[in-house]
Amino acid sequence: MKVMLRTNAAGKLLVYVAKKDLEEEVVSHTQADDAQIFTLSNGWELSIAGLSDPIQTPQTVEARKLN
Repeated sequence: MKVMLRTNAAGKLLVYVAKKDLEEEVVSHTQADDAQIFTLSNGWELSIAGLSDPIQTPQTVEARKLN
């Protein structure tokens, strides 16, 4: 699914899923073998591959829901 990554005024990373009209804050993220795993405040876990470090925002990326 396509998601948009952006930062809010407080500097927190947000994920927006347009098809679900959902915007949630990232509460934690870890590095997996080939992707980064983001845990959102609603409990979703998303796997996103190919992100630079530091994460450039805003950007639209392809994500895979893990749970």
